[in-house]
This record gives sequence, C-alpha cells and structure tokens, in this order.
Amino acid sequence: MTISSYIDSLNERYQSGSATEHTFRGNLQHLLESLEPSIRAINEPKRRDCGAPDYILTKEDIPVGFIETKNIGDKDLEGIKENKEQFDRYKASLNNLIFTDYLHFHLYREGVFVIKIAIAAVTDKGIKSLPENFGRFKNLIKDFCKHTGQTIKSPKKLAEMMAGKARLLSDIVGKALISDEDNREDSTIKDQMAAFKQFLIHDITPQGFADVYAQTIAYGMFAARLHDPYRTRLAGRKRRSSSQNQIRSLENSLDTLQALTLTTVSGGWWMT
Repeated sequence: MTISSYIDSLNERYQSGSATEHTFRGNLQHLLESLEPSIRAINEPKRRDCGAPDYILTKEDIPVGFIETKNIGDKDLEGIKENKEQFDRYKASLNNLIFTDYLHFHLYREGVFVIKIAIAAVTDKGIKSLPENFGRFKNLIKDFCKHTGQTIKSPKKLAEMMAGKARLLSDIVGKALISDEDNREDSTIKDQMAAFKQFLIHDITPQGFADVYAQTIAYGMFAARLHDPYRTRLAGRKRRSSSQNQIRSLENSLDTLQALTLTTVSGGWWMT
C-alpha cells in the first residue's frame, strides 16, 4: 500500500459519514507494514479496551514501538485537554510512541516530543493529501521502527521507568476489573481480588486492588533481581565488583521507586 492509496481509502470511508476511529485500523496497519516490511503492526482491541495502546509494532516478536489512534480530526493530539490523562500515562511508560488521527502523526521518545508530520488534512471536500510531506513521513516511520531503547545508566531513571509501567499496569487491571463487574463476567484477576477482600482489605475498590497488584509486580521484579543467588557466584574480582555496583544501583532504584509511587492510606498501599 502506498501513502496515496492509503489516503484515498481513508477518504472513501470518511466520506461515507458513518466511519468511526476503528473503521480505519486496517488501513493504517497495511500502510505501516508496507513502508517497513520488517515489522508487524498488531492491533489488539481487547487490550485497547483496558487502556493499552492500539498498536504494538514488533520486529522478530520484540516490541519496538507503540501507536495510539484517535478519530480523524481529533482536536487534542497535543494531549492538553481530554486526552491529557491517557497521553501523559503512556508517555511516562512507553519510550517509543506515536499519537495519530490517521492523518497527523506525533512522535515521542522517552516521554519527550520529537516531531509531528501531517500527510493529509480534512477539508470541506473530504481528505486532501499533502504529498510534500510523504518523504518525511516515510523517514519517520522507518526511524520509529528502528528505535532501540537507551541503556539505563542511573537508579533514578530505572525507578522512573518502572513506576511509569506500574501505573500503566494499574490502569489496565483496574479497567479490566470494572469491566468484569459491569458485564458480570468472571476472570482470574477478579477471583484474586475477591480473595484479597476476604482475607486482607475488606472494603478495597477495584482500582485500589489494581494499584496493589501493579506495585507488587514492580517490587517483586526488583526483589528477584536484587536477591538473585547467581550474583554471589560470579567469579573474578572485577565481576564481583561489577555485581556489587549493580546491587547498590538496584537498592537505590528501589528506594527511589518507593518515593515515586507509594503512600500509605487507611492501612493499605496506594498508588500516588
């Protein structure tokens, strides 16, 4: 699929008058995979309903980037009004991210705005292509798909990244639990919450449980790494010294993570 044929297809669907954000999902997937055949653009509606980004781009089954879509003509791709809470959460958690209304593409790296490019615009006569931007857009997508995350060099950076991912997981779990309750559906996570309410905090809310759940996973990962018995078996003075530095770094990260994410309320741990 070329960019021109992509826009023509969008315009045909848009002109029908009954299109929604989801109408154009397949078009964008085909375009991305055509521009960069080495990746797969996976649209996951079930995860989307829980608050996850609409597309995950993978290369050899490894995620390389994320895309959140809004309807054509969305007025808040800058994320300063109705999209702010969601966009801020994603920017804090995902290091290679695009927000788009299928025509305008805003790229963020490590939560920092990088560039925005429009390949078409909505007019009184429908969607009009902007071919002068096609070359820049191709370069943006190719660069987006080749991105590799930065090496984490400080305890604070690691803690900030983990805290952001914990918040994202909390939101996903919370919305999943609320959806289960609204639709009277059963799930493993719902059963875990029921057991938690029975034995620990009887009046905990779905979002409160989601906070505890996300934090437990985040701290569990730190603790598992920090107390990995393999560290004590490393041979050689240089490797032992390196191991001790890594342990100190993880300990500092854990302290920072606690400061970033936790406060005590009514006897339970809650996300701030």
